[in-house]
This record gives sequence, structure tokens and C-alpha cells, in this order.
Amino acid sequence: MAALGWLTPRRRSATARSVLAGEASAEAARKSTQDLPVPDAAGEPDFPVHGDDRAAAFFDLDNTVMQGAALFHFGRGLYKRKFFETRDLARFAWQQAWFRLAGFEDPEHMQDARDSALSIVKGHRVSELKSIGEEIYDEYMAERIWPGTRALAQAHLDAGQKVWLVTAAPVEIAQVIARRLGLTGALGTVAESIGGVYTGKLVGEPLHGPAKAEAVRALAAAEGLDLTRCAAYSDSHNDIPMLSLVGHPYAINPDSKLRRHARELDWRLRDYRTGRKAAKVGIPAAAGVGAVAGGTAAAIALHRRRR
Repeated sequence: MAALGWLTPRRRSATARSVLAGEASAEAARKSTQDLPVPDAAGEPDFPVHGDDRAAAFFDLDNTVMQGAALFHFGRGLYKRKFFETRDLARFAWQQAWFRLAGFEDPEHMQDARDSALSIVKGHRVSELKSIGEEIYDEYMAERIWPGTRALAQAHLDAGQKVWLVTAAPVEIAQVIARRLGLTGALGTVAESIGGVYTGKLVGEPLHGPAKAEAVRALAAAEGLDLTRCAAYSDSHNDIPMLSLVGHPYAINPDSKLRRHARELDWRLRDYRTGRKAAKVGIPAAAGVGAVAGGTAAAIALHRRRR
């Protein structure tokens, strides 16, 4: 894929693979929404600013918009459709339970999930995964949307601004979630496909950390946005590069590192969780997909409460 050539000057270094991943994601996002109408404005809150067509909002997905990780929910849905075996499900379940209880991403878990997903979808048609993604959203994701974060996104839409998801999840799944939530579109990890069939490779790297910032930078340049007037929302310190790009960064359900960073820089902070609710949410979800993973999650939760 040729470089798009519309990146603005960077204030920090980025790997070539991060830039490629970001450009590919921005290109995919714009293609999927080029014919969509701009949402009608309703009301004029102080922020977001009504009618500011050079402003937009960028929302991380996992643990920001939705409880848990989209990639793991997607894995559960693929298992139900016999895309892989029980031992793989147990690994997905354990990773999801760990993520829900710990409240932040483990890089090894994320890479393992990514590699597993790529091997699973290799040889399948893109159109097939999009169709399955619609079903998986209804089965595992719809009830896990945080109402508070959804309301924040709606405030931007009501002000006439575009709202984008930014996630390491596959772009096809991210676009399904964005559409079902009534958002503008999504930036996500782009898997290579030839003739509409997945090759099992990525374009660049997963849209994670610095790659997210590159995707936002590329999309902003293509859309004529002023990043100092834009907002970004995330729960993870891994997204500090993305949050630092915009004039209105928000820490939502933050992990400890992001919470500390947000307080030091006086960023806005909102938390829609409680400790008790987090434990209740994590354990049953894991138990529903595998007894071994559920038991492990329960043991971790018990240990945490005793500390």
C-alpha cells in the first residue's frame, strides 16, 4: 500500500510500521464513511462547541466505550461458530478475565490474541467476517457499552461533530460497532486481504499505542481538522500519545498510570466503574465461556480483596 502522504509534522518519533498502520487505518475509515451524512445538531453545549466543523472526537474502545476487550468478545463469537478449538477458547477466556480484573492491557496477551485472530481468519472472506461481526455485536458487545461514555460521544454528535472509534480491534469489527452506536466511523487494525480474502498478515502493525496517534494524525489531516480543537477519550496509559495530540484529552475509567498522568497535566477524568461492580462484571463473564478461566478469575478476585 502506497504511503498516503498527508501526515502533519510529528512532535515525537514513530516507527515506520506505526505510520503505515495509522495511514492504512485512516484510509479504511474514510472509505467506509465517505457517503454518510453529517449528524443533525441538537442543542449547543459549551463543550463540545456546536457547529465547529474543524473539531471531532476520538474514542478508544476497550474499557472506554465498552467493558472488556472487543477482540476477546470476537474470539468467543468465532469459537461459537467453530472457527477454532476449545483450548483456544480457554486462552481467550483467561486473557479476557485478566483484562477485566486488572483493568489494563497486557502486551503479551494482546499479541497472542492478535496472532491467534490472524491465523483463524486466514483464507476467510472479508465479507464473511463483517457479517459475523454484526451477530457477535448483538451476542456479546451490545450490553457492555458504558452509558456514560456513550452519552459523551452523543454530545459531540449533537454538536454536529464527527465521532470516531480508535481501537486495536480489526477495522471491520470496529466499523460494525461504530455504526451500531450511530458514530461516524472507526479506525482499527487493518489486516491484509487480496481479492477480498484475508492473507493472515497485517498492514503495518496493530493499531495500538503510537500507531493510534498516527491514525488520528492522518485522519485529521485528511479531514481538515484542527487537533487543538478536537477531543480524545481513553482508559489506558498506552493511549497517552493519542491523548496528547488533542486539545481536549479525557481519561475515562483510567488505569493507574493514566490516572496519575491525567492528574499531573490537569486532564479531565471520569470513571463510570466501582470496585465492587468491576469484580462482579469480570467473574461471571469468564465463567460463561470456560470453567477453568472462570475459576482462575475468581481466585484472582479473591486474592485482590484480601490484599
